[in-house]
Amino acid sequence: MRSTNFKTENNSLRKLLGNGLFYKIPRFQRDYSWTLEQWEDLWTDILNTIEDPSQENDSHYMGYLVLQSTDDKTFEVIDGQQRLTTLTLIILAVIKNLQRLIDEKNEPEQNIQRINQIRQTYIGYLDPVSLVSKSKLTLNHNNNDYFQHYIIPLEKLPQRGFKASEHLLRKSFEWFDAQVSSLLKSVVSYKGQYLAKFVEDLSDALFFTVITVTDELNAYKVFETLNSRGVRLSSTDLLKNYLFSVLDTNSEAQYELDILEKRWLQMESRLQSEKFPDFLRVYWNSKYKLSRHSELFKTVKNNVKDRAGVFGLIKGLESDLDNYLALISPELSDFNEADKTNLAILRMFRVRQPYPLLLSAKRKFTQKEFSSLLRAIVVITFRYNTIGSYSPADQEKVYCEVAEKISSKEIIDLNDVWSYLKPIYIDDDRFYLDFSSKSINTSDSRSRKLVRYILCAIEKKISGTSLDFTSDSLNIEHILPQNAPDGWNGFTSEACMEMVYRLGNMVLLQPSKNRDIGVEDYSEKIKVLSECTIKTTQLVANNYKEWSPEAIDRHQKDMALKAKSIWSVSQLEL
Repeated sequence: MRSTNFKTENNSLRKLLGNGLFYKIPRFQRDYSWTLEQWEDLWTDILNTIEDPSQENDSHYMGYLVLQSTDDKTFEVIDGQQRLTTLTLIILAVIKNLQRLIDEKNEPEQNIQRINQIRQTYIGYLDPVSLVSKSKLTLNHNNNDYFQHYIIPLEKLPQRGFKASEHLLRKSFEWFDAQVSSLLKSVVSYKGQYLAKFVEDLSDALFFTVITVTDELNAYKVFETLNSRGVRLSSTDLLKNYLFSVLDTNSEAQYELDILEKRWLQMESRLQSEKFPDFLRVYWNSKYKLSRHSELFKTVKNNVKDRAGVFGLIKGLESDLDNYLALISPELSDFNEADKTNLAILRMFRVRQPYPLLLSAKRKFTQKEFSSLLRAIVVITFRYNTIGSYSPADQEKVYCEVAEKISSKEIIDLNDVWSYLKPIYIDDDRFYLDFSSKSINTSDSRSRKLVRYILCAIEKKISGTSLDFTSDSLNIEHILPQNAPDGWNGFTSEACMEMVYRLGNMVLLQPSKNRDIGVEDYSEKIKVLSECTIKTTQLVANNYKEWSPEAIDRHQKDMALKAKSIWSVSQLEL
């Protein structure tokens, strides 16, 4: 490829979007496809990068962007559209939250200025002649209409009659909107200033390696090279190359390189290559000071400098591999059934922050102690992450600090662990308030499973009956229906939107009965609820002769009281 047709540079998100440049997803490119797993990973990386004061000058590498342009002003995105689109949705979510502040009369003039500045810099501008909004990002032909007509202007997002990828765009925006709103909970004053700074920090912290070509042939050569030949190096790829270079310095280099290659490939084959970076980071953080994904290669390089260090690292990884695989896939492990269940619950919670601590504890503690710690972490996670939605970055630092202390034998007694974990154990009063107002959108299978888990736990508390929350034989009945007709039982449309996914609006029901009552009025539903064999469902029918926002709120507060005793770690309540 001639240099005249190809250039490479590192650019921050600010430079990519803030310089009057425009980006277009080619018509033939696939639709938007990122889902919750990718959203969560990106959001965690962002928070870890910009929310940690110790990482004030840190940055996060977003990988390659392959662009095609003839004028250096308008670019077709050959590779990188999922990341650019998602980052745009995050910025729009910030703007949405700024608009809410304006509606609440919170510094309206200043926040209007902030919205205008952020929109002009990162989203697009209003053409002064046509008064038509010109977006910096244009999606492909399947997604662009929905993106431009509803998401960009922050209109009410319709949910019916659209393609699957358009639903993903909507869900992605709504998910990031919720995350930004959650961040604001801890901000007492100057909320608008906080949001504006968040965008500024985000745009400066994220950077890409940008490859720009001038014609389609060169664009596809680059694209194919990056995706087929492994030019897109991860921290693991960099580490592997570095370790080989350390060994390639003596007469026995080839023999040792062959051994390293064989052992490395064996680990990769058991893990699958895409999971190796996660394993490497969990292993490292289980023994040493916390290292972020973006820092991992540099950290290991600074600590592993000779043959002994190389083979020590490989031996450590090999020794911990079985336990790591058991943590991420407990159903395939030889762990006892209680540990398998609790690890499966952690996976359902979609948290990975405790893994370094669990890996360290598995090395050093007895089986009984490990099981006790695992049960405690499930409770901590439920209170902190699942119900409270507090910062995972703060939590991760605590877990990794304890893991390091266990590995160094500074902590040798399980009781000492509790004192370190107590700061991330949400106290009863806060947990009660968090639970009392919690909503969980049950539009996906994972969320429905989570709600069943909560309702089954409360059922066991009340009746002593254990129900299998993983079974499809239990349906979640939304007493206020998800698709409630206008005026259902006197609910306003605003009340429906606010209350339908509240935990207090949901009960367990057998599938046949769930189908029977559909969107019937509560006067009809109560008959079915009262005949249900599930005690908690019966009690709703017995205790609430009418269903209203007040009834949902009262019922959820009663659930919260029971939840305090169900998800409790007495050792931490000292």
